[in-house]
Amino acid sequence: MQTNVQIDAIDAGIITALGEDGRRSYADVGADVGLSTAAVHERVKKMLERGVIRRFSISVDPESVGLSFTAFVAIRNDGGVHCREVAPRLREIAAVQELHSVAGEYDFLAKIRTSQARELEAVLYQIKAIPGVARTTSTVVLNTEFEDQPLRPLI
Repeated sequence: MQTNVQIDAIDAGIITALGEDGRRSYADVGADVGLSTAAVHERVKKMLERGVIRRFSISVDPESVGLSFTAFVAIRNDGGVHCREVAPRLREIAAVQELHSVAGEYDFLAKIRTSQARELEAVLYQIKAIPGVARTTSTVVLNTEFEDQPLRPLI
């Protein structure tokens, strides 16, 4: 991951346009930002090379694939095993969609999606069985107001 990569207002416009709809044609994006199709293509290519754009992906509605139960789980390390050894084990658990290393009382914050509460319980047992995990605290999501909001770069 690169840091301190600078982008200009045109690149920010391209990122915003593709963030809202990654399937937009470069010609359509170019019309929005005032560039030719070839110029947009070249700028996207350079942003990929510099690591500004990491990848192109799809966003799937979790409920449509049976994952209607979401929880955030705070995970505390016991100090016996370094956090760097715990994170790869958490990545192996399919229900763990995101993992963030955090400062404060806990070491990690995980976003977990399952089909039901009973399944979350099973995932928590898996997490607690990982060497180095001392404790978890779960927060169940009642409703998601929004997520996957497109990134709008600040210029």
